[in-house]
Amino acid sequence: MTYQKPSFRHPAAQVNELGYTRRDYEGSLSTLCAGCGHDSISAAIIEAVFTLPLEPHRIAKMSGIGCSSKTPAYFLGRSHGFNSVHGRMPSVTTGASLANRDLVYIGVSGDGDTASIGFGQFGHAVRRNLNMTYIVENNGCYGLTKGQDSATADVGSKNKKGAANPYEPIDLVSMAIQLGATFVGRSFSGDRQQLVPLIKAALTHRGFAFLDVVSPCVTFNNHEGSTKSYAFTRERIEATPLDFVPMREEIRTSYAAGATQEVCMHDGSVIRLHKQNDEYDIEDAQSALQAIAHHNKQGRVLTGLLYIDRDAHEMHEVLGTVRRPLNSLTEKELCPGTKVLDSINAGLR
Repeated sequence: MTYQKPSFRHPAAQVNELGYTRRDYEGSLSTLCAGCGHDSISAAIIEAVFTLPLEPHRIAKMSGIGCSSKTPAYFLGRSHGFNSVHGRMPSVTTGASLANRDLVYIGVSGDGDTASIGFGQFGHAVRRNLNMTYIVENNGCYGLTKGQDSATADVGSKNKKGAANPYEPIDLVSMAIQLGATFVGRSFSGDRQQLVPLIKAALTHRGFAFLDVVSPCVTFNNHEGSTKSYAFTRERIEATPLDFVPMREEIRTSYAAGATQEVCMHDGSVIRLHKQNDEYDIEDAQSALQAIAHHNKQGRVLTGLLYIDRDAHEMHEVLGTVRRPLNSLTEKELCPGTKVLDSINAGLR
Protein backbone atom coordinates (compact mmCIF):
# COMPACT_ATOMS: atom_id res chain seq x y z
CA MET A 1 0.00 0.00 0.00
CA THR A 2 1.29 3.47 -0.83
CA TYR A 3 0.41 6.77 0.78
CA GLN A 4 0.51 10.20 -0.79
CA LYS A 5 -0.06 13.62 0.68
CA PRO A 6 -2.68 15.73 -1.09
CA SER A 7 -1.25 18.25 -3.54
CA PHE A 8 -3.96 20.81 -2.76
CA ARG A 9 -2.60 24.16 -1.59
CA HIS A 10 -4.89 26.19 0.62
CA PRO A 11 -5.13 29.76 -0.69
CA ALA A 12 -4.61 31.12 2.84
CA ALA A 13 -1.53 28.97 3.57
CA GLN A 14 1.37 30.94 5.05
CA VAL A 15 4.22 31.58 2.62
CA ASN A 16 7.81 32.62 3.30
CA GLU A 17 9.79 35.38 1.62
CA LEU A 18 10.44 33.14 -1.39
CA GLY A 19 6.76 32.32 -1.87
CA TYR A 20 6.94 28.73 -0.60
CA THR A 21 4.58 27.13 1.92
CA ARG A 22 5.61 24.59 4.54
CA ARG A 23 4.13 21.90 2.30
CA ASP A 24 6.84 22.70 -0.25
CA TYR A 25 9.45 21.58 2.32
CA GLU A 26 7.73 18.38 3.39
CA GLY A 27 8.45 14.85 2.16
CA SER A 28 6.54 11.60 2.19
CA LEU A 29 4.55 10.27 5.15
CA SER A 30 6.73 8.83 7.91
CA THR A 31 6.85 5.08 8.48
CA LEU A 32 8.71 5.41 11.80
CA CYS A 33 7.17 4.28 15.09
CA ALA A 34 4.44 6.52 16.49
CA GLY A 35 6.02 9.02 18.90
CA CYS A 36 9.54 8.63 17.51
CA GLY A 37 11.70 11.65 18.25
CA HIS A 38 13.17 11.45 14.74
CA ASP A 39 9.89 12.77 13.32
CA SER A 40 10.18 15.81 15.59
CA ILE A 41 13.66 16.46 14.19
CA SER A 42 12.29 16.23 10.63
CA ALA A 43 9.59 18.76 11.56
CA ALA A 44 12.25 21.05 13.06
CA ILE A 45 14.33 20.87 9.86
CA ILE A 46 11.25 21.74 7.80
CA GLU A 47 10.48 24.71 10.06
CA ALA A 48 14.10 25.91 10.01
CA VAL A 49 14.47 25.79 6.23
CA PHE A 50 11.02 27.34 5.69
CA THR A 51 11.68 30.29 7.98
CA LEU A 52 15.30 31.03 6.95
CA PRO A 53 14.21 30.78 4.06
CA LEU A 54 16.08 28.48 1.65
CA GLU A 55 15.00 27.32 -1.79
CA PRO A 56 14.32 23.55 -1.79
CA HIS A 57 16.33 22.94 -4.97
CA ARG A 58 19.45 24.45 -3.35
CA ILE A 59 19.55 21.78 -0.64
CA ALA A 60 21.17 18.35 -0.77
CA LYS A 61 20.17 15.96 2.02
CA MET A 62 22.58 13.08 2.66
CA SER A 63 22.29 9.98 4.84
CA GLY A 64 23.70 6.54 5.57
CA ILE A 65 21.86 3.53 7.04
CA GLY A 66 19.54 3.27 10.05
CA CYS A 67 16.23 4.64 11.32
CA SER A 68 17.74 8.12 11.28
CA SER A 69 18.92 7.74 7.72
CA LYS A 70 15.36 7.00 6.58
CA THR A 71 14.18 10.41 7.74
CA PRO A 72 15.39 12.48 4.74
CA ALA A 73 12.52 10.84 2.85
CA TYR A 74 10.16 12.63 5.23
CA PHE A 75 11.36 16.20 4.65
CA LEU A 76 12.45 18.38 1.72
CA GLY A 77 10.86 16.21 -0.94
CA ARG A 78 11.80 18.73 -3.63
CA SER A 79 15.50 18.76 -2.74
CA HIS A 80 18.44 16.72 -3.95
CA GLY A 81 19.24 13.61 -1.90
CA PHE A 82 21.55 10.63 -1.63
CA ASN A 83 21.21 7.63 0.71
CA SER A 84 24.69 6.11 1.00
CA VAL A 85 25.92 2.87 2.56
CA HIS A 86 26.37 2.43 6.30
CA GLY A 87 28.76 4.98 7.81
CA ARG A 88 29.86 6.43 4.47
CA MET A 89 27.70 9.54 4.31
CA PRO A 90 30.58 11.94 5.22
CA SER A 91 32.82 10.87 2.33
CA VAL A 92 29.94 10.92 -0.17
CA THR A 93 29.04 14.43 1.03
CA THR A 94 32.69 15.48 0.72
CA GLY A 95 32.73 14.39 -2.92
CA ALA A 96 29.41 16.06 -3.66
CA SER A 97 30.54 19.31 -2.03
CA LEU A 98 33.79 19.34 -4.01
CA ALA A 99 31.79 18.89 -7.21
CA ASN A 100 29.21 21.58 -6.35
CA ARG A 101 29.81 24.05 -3.54
CA ASP A 102 26.64 26.02 -4.35
CA LEU A 103 24.36 23.51 -2.64
CA VAL A 104 23.48 23.55 1.06
CA TYR A 105 24.38 20.14 2.48
CA ILE A 106 22.40 18.56 5.33
CA GLY A 107 23.72 15.22 6.56
CA VAL A 108 21.42 13.13 8.76
CA SER A 109 22.96 10.23 10.65
CA GLY A 110 22.47 8.11 13.75
CA ASP A 111 24.60 7.20 16.73
CA GLY A 112 25.38 3.81 15.16
CA ASP A 113 26.00 5.24 11.69
CA THR A 114 28.33 7.91 13.10
CA ALA A 115 29.89 6.62 16.34
CA SER A 116 30.52 3.03 15.21
CA ILE A 117 30.98 2.01 11.57
CA GLY A 118 31.25 5.62 10.37
CA PHE A 119 33.48 6.95 13.15
CA GLY A 120 36.55 7.34 10.95
CA GLN A 121 34.56 8.98 8.17
CA PHE A 122 33.00 11.38 10.67
CA GLY A 123 36.39 12.37 12.08
CA HIS A 124 37.87 13.30 8.70
CA ALA A 125 34.81 15.31 7.66
CA VAL A 126 35.19 17.28 10.89
CA ARG A 127 38.90 17.97 10.60
CA ARG A 128 38.53 19.08 6.98
CA ASN A 129 35.85 21.57 8.11
CA LEU A 130 33.49 20.38 5.40
CA ASN A 131 30.84 23.01 4.79
CA MET A 132 27.74 21.11 5.90
CA THR A 133 25.21 20.67 8.69
CA TYR A 134 25.68 17.24 10.29
CA ILE A 135 22.77 16.07 12.48
CA VAL A 136 23.00 12.93 14.61
CA GLU A 137 19.65 11.58 15.78
CA ASN A 138 20.98 9.99 18.94
CA ASN A 139 18.90 7.28 20.68
CA GLY A 140 21.71 5.12 22.09
CA CYS A 141 20.64 1.97 20.27
CA TYR A 142 20.33 0.30 16.87
CA GLY A 143 16.60 0.78 16.40
CA LEU A 144 16.57 -0.67 12.89
CA THR A 145 18.03 -4.00 14.06
CA LYS A 146 16.12 -4.57 17.32
CA GLY A 147 17.75 -2.29 19.83
CA GLN A 148 21.35 -3.38 20.44
CA ASP A 149 23.47 -0.89 22.39
CA SER A 150 25.23 1.70 20.26
CA ALA A 151 28.55 3.38 21.03
CA THR A 152 26.73 6.31 22.69
CA ALA A 153 24.82 4.16 25.20
CA ASP A 154 25.59 5.17 28.78
CA VAL A 155 27.35 2.84 31.21
CA GLY A 156 24.76 0.76 33.05
CA SER A 157 21.94 1.47 30.63
CA LYS A 158 19.93 -1.69 29.94
CA ASN A 159 19.10 -2.93 26.48
CA LYS A 160 16.02 -4.76 25.30
CA LYS A 161 17.19 -8.01 26.94
CA GLY A 162 17.85 -6.31 30.26
CA ALA A 163 21.64 -6.54 30.01
CA ALA A 164 23.54 -3.53 31.33
CA ASN A 165 25.96 -1.82 28.98
CA PRO A 166 29.50 -2.20 30.44
CA TYR A 167 31.26 0.27 28.14
CA GLU A 168 31.96 3.98 28.43
CA PRO A 169 29.98 5.99 25.87
CA ILE A 170 31.43 8.09 23.08
CA ASP A 171 30.40 11.69 23.70
CA LEU A 172 30.01 12.98 20.16
CA VAL A 173 29.92 16.69 21.03
CA SER A 174 33.19 16.45 22.97
CA MET A 175 34.75 14.42 20.17
CA ALA A 176 33.59 16.93 17.54
CA ILE A 177 35.16 19.82 19.46
CA GLN A 178 38.44 17.93 19.92
CA LEU A 179 38.58 17.07 16.21
CA GLY A 180 38.14 20.71 15.24
CA ALA A 181 34.45 21.19 14.45
CA THR A 182 33.69 24.90 14.15
CA PHE A 183 30.06 24.72 15.30
CA VAL A 184 28.87 22.21 17.91
CA GLY A 185 25.44 22.03 19.52
CA ARG A 186 23.21 19.55 21.28
CA SER A 187 19.46 19.48 21.81
CA PHE A 188 16.49 17.26 22.59
CA SER A 189 14.04 16.22 19.88
CA GLY A 190 11.10 17.33 22.03
CA ASP A 191 12.46 20.83 22.64
CA ARG A 192 11.32 22.56 19.46
CA GLN A 193 11.97 26.03 20.83
CA GLN A 194 15.66 25.25 21.14
CA LEU A 195 16.13 22.85 18.24
CA VAL A 196 14.75 25.01 15.40
CA PRO A 197 17.03 28.00 16.11
CA LEU A 198 20.03 25.66 16.47
CA ILE A 199 19.35 24.12 13.05
CA LYS A 200 18.92 27.58 11.49
CA ALA A 201 22.23 28.70 12.99
CA ALA A 202 23.96 25.54 11.79
CA LEU A 203 22.65 25.99 8.23
CA THR A 204 24.03 29.52 8.05
CA HIS A 205 27.42 28.62 9.57
CA ARG A 206 30.40 28.53 7.20
CA GLY A 207 32.13 25.21 7.89
CA PHE A 208 31.30 21.97 9.70
CA ALA A 209 28.24 22.44 11.91
CA PHE A 210 27.51 19.47 14.17
CA LEU A 211 24.28 18.88 16.09
CA ASP A 212 23.83 15.96 18.48
CA VAL A 213 20.08 15.59 19.08
CA VAL A 214 18.90 13.26 21.86
CA SER A 215 16.01 11.37 20.23
CA PRO A 216 14.51 8.57 22.40
CA CYS A 217 13.58 5.28 20.73
CA VAL A 218 10.02 4.54 21.80
CA THR A 219 10.26 0.90 20.73
CA PHE A 220 13.51 -0.27 22.36
CA ASN A 221 13.91 2.17 25.26
CA ASN A 222 12.80 -0.49 27.79
CA HIS A 223 14.28 -1.27 31.20
CA GLU A 224 14.16 -4.27 33.47
CA GLY A 225 11.32 -3.95 35.95
CA SER A 226 9.09 -1.87 33.68
CA THR A 227 5.57 -3.21 33.41
CA LYS A 228 5.41 -1.82 29.89
CA SER A 229 8.40 -3.83 28.67
CA TYR A 230 8.08 -6.57 26.07
CA ALA A 231 9.75 -9.13 28.38
CA PHE A 232 7.30 -8.43 31.23
CA THR A 233 4.31 -8.86 28.89
CA ARG A 234 5.54 -12.05 27.22
CA GLU A 235 6.12 -13.77 30.56
CA ARG A 236 2.43 -13.30 31.35
CA ILE A 237 0.62 -14.28 28.16
CA GLU A 238 -0.07 -17.64 26.67
CA ALA A 239 0.26 -16.90 22.99
CA THR A 240 2.74 -16.70 20.17
CA PRO A 241 5.09 -13.77 20.97
CA LEU A 242 4.28 -10.70 18.91
CA ASP A 243 5.83 -7.24 18.90
CA PHE A 244 3.33 -4.44 19.48
CA VAL A 245 4.26 -0.76 19.31
CA PRO A 246 1.64 1.24 21.25
CA MET A 247 0.38 4.59 19.99
CA ARG A 248 2.02 7.23 22.17
CA GLU A 249 2.05 10.95 22.42
CA GLU A 250 5.21 12.74 21.29
CA ILE A 251 7.45 13.80 24.20
CA ARG A 252 7.84 17.58 24.38
CA THR A 253 9.44 19.93 26.88
CA SER A 254 10.30 23.60 27.32
CA TYR A 255 12.55 25.10 29.98
CA ALA A 256 14.69 28.16 30.58
CA ALA A 257 18.40 28.58 29.89
CA GLY A 258 20.53 27.51 32.83
CA ALA A 259 17.79 25.21 34.15
CA THR A 260 17.70 21.43 34.48
CA GLN A 261 14.58 19.62 33.28
CA GLU A 262 13.61 16.03 34.05
CA VAL A 263 11.78 14.40 31.11
CA CYS A 264 9.86 11.17 31.68
CA MET A 265 10.22 8.65 28.87
CA HIS A 266 7.43 6.33 27.71
CA ASP A 267 8.78 3.43 29.76
CA GLY A 268 8.94 5.40 32.99
CA SER A 269 12.66 6.16 32.90
CA VAL A 270 13.82 9.76 33.31
CA ILE A 271 16.40 11.76 31.33
CA ARG A 272 17.79 14.97 32.86
CA LEU A 273 18.48 17.81 30.44
CA HIS A 274 20.42 20.96 31.28
CA LYS A 275 20.14 23.93 28.93
CA GLN A 276 23.33 25.93 28.45
CA ASN A 277 23.39 29.59 29.49
CA ASP A 278 26.28 32.06 29.71
CA GLU A 279 28.20 30.03 32.28
CA TYR A 280 31.22 29.58 29.96
CA ASP A 281 32.80 30.95 26.78
CA ILE A 282 31.32 29.15 23.76
CA GLU A 283 34.20 30.40 21.60
CA ASP A 284 36.80 28.65 23.76
CA ALA A 285 37.09 24.92 23.03
CA GLN A 286 38.68 24.00 26.36
CA SER A 287 36.02 25.91 28.28
CA ALA A 288 33.30 24.08 26.34
CA LEU A 289 34.85 20.67 27.00
CA GLN A 290 35.13 21.40 30.72
CA ALA A 291 31.48 22.48 30.90
CA ILE A 292 30.32 19.33 29.06
CA ALA A 293 32.40 17.11 31.36
CA HIS A 294 31.13 18.93 34.46
CA HIS A 295 27.48 18.37 33.60
CA ASN A 296 28.14 14.76 32.59
CA LYS A 297 29.51 14.10 36.09
CA GLN A 298 26.34 15.60 37.54
CA GLY A 299 24.23 13.20 35.46
CA ARG A 300 22.99 15.98 33.19
CA VAL A 301 22.98 16.42 29.41
CA LEU A 302 24.18 19.91 28.49
CA THR A 303 22.22 21.33 25.55
CA GLY A 304 22.37 24.44 23.39
CA LEU A 305 25.14 25.96 21.28
CA LEU A 306 28.19 24.50 22.98
CA TYR A 307 31.04 25.80 20.81
CA ILE A 308 31.61 27.99 17.75
CA ASP A 309 34.66 29.19 15.81
CA ARG A 310 33.61 32.11 13.62
CA ASP A 311 36.96 32.63 11.91
CA ALA A 312 37.93 29.14 10.72
CA HIS A 313 38.45 28.44 7.02
CA GLU A 314 36.16 25.82 5.50
CA MET A 315 37.39 23.15 3.10
CA HIS A 316 36.90 25.06 -0.15
CA GLU A 317 38.86 28.03 1.17
CA VAL A 318 41.70 25.75 2.25
CA LEU A 319 41.87 23.92 -1.09
CA GLY A 320 41.21 26.97 -3.27
CA THR A 321 38.57 25.20 -5.35
CA VAL A 322 36.69 26.83 -8.20
CA ARG A 323 33.35 28.41 -7.36
CA ARG A 324 31.47 26.94 -10.32
CA PRO A 325 30.01 23.40 -10.19
CA LEU A 326 32.31 20.95 -11.98
CA ASN A 327 29.57 19.85 -14.39
CA SER A 328 29.35 23.40 -15.73
CA LEU A 329 33.05 23.55 -16.67
CA THR A 330 34.08 22.93 -20.27
CA GLU A 331 36.68 20.41 -21.37
CA LYS A 332 39.11 23.23 -22.04
CA GLU A 333 38.68 24.52 -18.48
CA LEU A 334 39.00 21.05 -16.95
CA CYS A 335 42.12 20.06 -18.87
CA PRO A 336 45.04 22.40 -18.01
CA GLY A 337 47.22 21.21 -20.89
CA THR A 338 50.33 19.06 -21.27
CA LYS A 339 52.78 21.55 -19.79
CA VAL A 340 50.80 21.99 -16.60
CA LEU A 341 50.29 18.24 -16.23
CA ASP A 342 54.00 17.65 -16.75
CA SER A 343 54.83 20.15 -14.02
CA ILE A 344 52.37 18.45 -11.64
CA ASN A 345 53.91 15.04 -12.33
CA ALA A 346 57.40 16.46 -11.86
CA GLY A 347 56.40 17.78 -8.48
CA LEU A 348 55.32 14.29 -7.42
CA ARG A 349 58.65 12.65 -8.22
